[in-house]
Amino acid sequence: MPNPLSAFSRHVSFAARPDLRCESRFDGAQLTVERDGQRLATFAPDDGGLRLLDSRLDSAGLAHATMAALDAVFARGGPYTLRVQVESREAQRHLLETGVLLSSEPGHQRHTVARADLLWQRPELYVASSAVYPLTYAMTAGKRHPLRPPQPRGVVYARYIPWLDRTLTLRAAEVESDLPLLHRWMNDPEVAYFWNEEGDEAKHRAYLQGLVDDPHMLPLIAAFDDTPFGYFEVYWARENRIAPFYDAQDHDRGWHVLIGEPAFRGKAFLTAWFPAIQHFQFLDDPRTQRIVGEPRADHVRQIANLDKAGFSKIKEFDFPHKRAMLVMLLRERFFGERLLFPVPALNPVAGPAAA
Repeated sequence: MPNPLSAFSRHVSFAARPDLRCESRFDGAQLTVERDGQRLATFAPDDGGLRLLDSRLDSAGLAHATMAALDAVFARGGPYTLRVQVESREAQRHLLETGVLLSSEPGHQRHTVARADLLWQRPELYVASSAVYPLTYAMTAGKRHPLRPPQPRGVVYARYIPWLDRTLTLRAAEVESDLPLLHRWMNDPEVAYFWNEEGDEAKHRAYLQGLVDDPHMLPLIAAFDDTPFGYFEVYWARENRIAPFYDAQDHDRGWHVLIGEPAFRGKAFLTAWFPAIQHFQFLDDPRTQRIVGEPRADHVRQIANLDKAGFSKIKEFDFPHKRAMLVMLLRERFFGERLLFPVPALNPVAGPAAA
C-alpha cells in the first residue's frame, strides 16, 4: 500500500527557531532546501539514499541543510535508514559527531548512513533551546530530586505537520494572556468531566499562577499555526503526586492534556499532537528515559490510544480523586518504533480531555 505521507511536496524544518528555519521542496527527482526563497542546497533522494547535487554553502551551512533534507525525507515515510553522500568532509564530520550520520563501515567515513530514530533526537530541529541543565540536587517537601531549570518563555517546541500543512507549536502559558482560554476550556462540560476544575475566573487565575510558580510543572498552550486548541501540563514525576505509586526516576516526566476546541478533536489532529507532546518531553532533557501517565482507569478510549501509541499499562491504583491506570512510554520504544508519525490504529475520534 502506498505511504500517504509520500504525497506531500514540502516540509518545514527547525520550526521552533526562526533564525534556522528552512523549507524543503520536492520537485520530481530533486529536493531543494530553501530559506526566505533563497536556495541553499539541492539533493537527489531515492529509495535508498540522499545525494548532494549542488550547494555553495560553507561546511556548517551544508550540515544544516543536510539535516533539513533528511528531516523532510523521513517525514514522507520509510525507508528510515538512508545512504548519504555529502562532498564536504567538514560537513560530514560535523554530522558524524552529532549522530546525524553513522559510518556504515567502521573506520571509513566515505560510507555514511542516516537513521530516522537518531535524527529525531536532535533537539535543534524541534525545540527552541537545546541547553541541558546542570545536575545538582534539591529537597522539596522531603523529596530529593534534581534542581529543575527556570520556567521557559514563549515557544518551546514546533514541528511542521505535513498531512495538515500546519505547524504545531507548544508555548509556555502566561497567566494574563491565556487565562480567558483556560477559563473557557475548563468550564466546557466535556472537559470538566475529566478535569473537575470548573469554576470562576479567579479560581482559574490562582490555578494557572500556581503552576507557573511551581518548578516541577510546565503549563503549555498548544496551537496549530496561530490558533490555540489545547492545554497541556508537563511535570517532573519525581516531585509529583504520582511518585509514591511507582519507582520514579530523576528525569521521568508525565503529562495531562485537554483539547479545548471541538474542531480540533478529530483523528488528523490527534495524530499530530499526541506524539508531539511525548517528543517534546524526550527532547527537552536527553536524560528523560521514561514518560508516565495516570489516566482515569475507566477512560477506555484514552487508555486504548495510549496503548497503541507505545505506552505500556503498568497497574491500576487509587488517587484521592480517581481510580487511575499507570502507563509508561520508554524513550527507546518511542524512537525505535518511529512513533513520532501517525499510528494507523489510533481511535478516529479523539476525546476532549485527559486529566
